[in-house]
Amino acid sequence: MSLDHQPPPPPLFTGTGQSDLVSTPEAKKSAADTIDHLEHGTKDSGTHADESTANIVKAFGPHDGHGWVTSGALKKAHHTWGEQVQALMNRLGYEKSALVGAKTRLHNTDFGIKHGIARPGSPLDLF
Repeated sequence: MSLDHQPPPPPLFTGTGQSDLVSTPEAKKSAADTIDHLEHGTKDSGTHADESTANIVKAFGPHDGHGWVTSGALKKAHHTWGEQVQALMNRLGYEKSALVGAKTRLHNTDFGIKHGIARPGSPLDLF
């Protein structure tokens, strides 16, 4: 090993691949619609799972002082699953809102910048 030279620089990756950035209004609307579809499906599946799990917890629950340990464990697991589903729903809602609101935010920013630099003030504006 010699200390009188530097190691070669890392390679530059300049591929011609396509990025995952959605930039057209149509693509953003399509992505938001897909998220909307996912939200409805997730909510419907969650409702079905809630009903099914409640029935199973009741069936395995204590009867005449005896019950299965499975009932409590299943109830706890379902509670954790419900928290995860809620986190997913929150994330989907945030992403959909970001896609739908991106156009408005960018337009308002552009509009504000345009009016800020459109024309310099003049002493005649005071009259």
